[in-house]
Amino acid sequence: MAEKTVKYGIIGVGMMGREHLLNLYHLRDEGVAVVCIADPHLPSQQLALDLAQSFNWPLKVFSGHQELLDSGLCDVVVVSTPNMTHYQILVDIINHQKPHHVLVEKPLCTTVMDCRKVIEAARKRPEMLVQVGLEYRYMPPVAKLIEIVKDGKLGQIKMVAIREHRFPFLVKVNNWNRFNCNSGGTLVEKCCHFFDLMRLFAGANPVRVMASGGVDVNHKDEIYDGKVPDIIDNAYVIVEFENGSRGMLDLCMFAEGSKNEQEISVIGDIGKGEAFVPESIVRIGIRLEGRDGVQTLKAEDDRIKYEGLHHGSSYLEHLNFLSAIRANGSQAPAVDLHDGLVSVAIGVAAQLSIEHGRFVLMEEVMNEIKYQAPR
Repeated sequence: MAEKTVKYGIIGVGMMGREHLLNLYHLRDEGVAVVCIADPHLPSQQLALDLAQSFNWPLKVFSGHQELLDSGLCDVVVVSTPNMTHYQILVDIINHQKPHHVLVEKPLCTTVMDCRKVIEAARKRPEMLVQVGLEYRYMPPVAKLIEIVKDGKLGQIKMVAIREHRFPFLVKVNNWNRFNCNSGGTLVEKCCHFFDLMRLFAGANPVRVMASGGVDVNHKDEIYDGKVPDIIDNAYVIVEFENGSRGMLDLCMFAEGSKNEQEISVIGDIGKGEAFVPESIVRIGIRLEGRDGVQTLKAEDDRIKYEGLHHGSSYLEHLNFLSAIRANGSQAPAVDLHDGLVSVAIGVAAQLSIEHGRFVLMEEVMNEIKYQAPR
């Protein structure tokens, strides 16, 4: 017997919302359909409608998320609105009389306090699944490196180094992403992905953070409503974990001349593993075998039917979340609200470290929340 179609609504159909629409279209053979969207921005509405019309998906359009929720049309909601709107939208979804499963784009919220409030609200709705869109876990080379680490091939992890050298932030609707008050700051908005990966590789929770960064090249000649953007465009961040391991982020957003956008190095007491994106290769070497023993592997995932903006990771993210939805309570989301909280908290600590020029203890930003172990 064919499984019931899972109906999706997308709140926020800017660039990422339309990316989710495309990914879900490529999952249509899995029994999913996008049936409605909500966005107050008329040009974004029209672009989403044109896209859906190109593959014959009729969409009901709403100007606000509350109308979409009240319509009762969908089972699952994707939240891909500007960061500063996540908190209120999530609270409204969680408190709505009809339960909806939720995939919320990163970051979960822009502040630790708002993340905490969302978690507290969600505890009262155990029938709802909420997954955070930290999809870099699913990029094939990163997923392969995670597998290598979990299999113990590198031994006990001591160091994690992540380099992202890339292009500047893209233009978004009303330029909301140009200011820390909207995005949470670059190290929350962009780098929560990497702090999530560090924690996963280290197998432990962070205890303190030190960072140095600045606004050195990008957006300095831009002015919006009389204000110059304040988002940093480069930084170094060091994260110390409770098991003694360390992570380092090297971020540069004026480095378009890079062969790979992300380079990840994980070193244990037995060996070293590396992942390269978009080159999509993994290298693994064991100390006893030296340089001559280093293996290079091509990382691929045959399940991917649409590469999209993130090398197939958004497709796999949706596939995984759909599996959890269809498990009817027996499968937890792969990236839960606590994962989202900690990734934001590390970013907040890093932003504070730059502002104050000192190490920041995680307990300062976590307000004594008890950590769960990373999975």
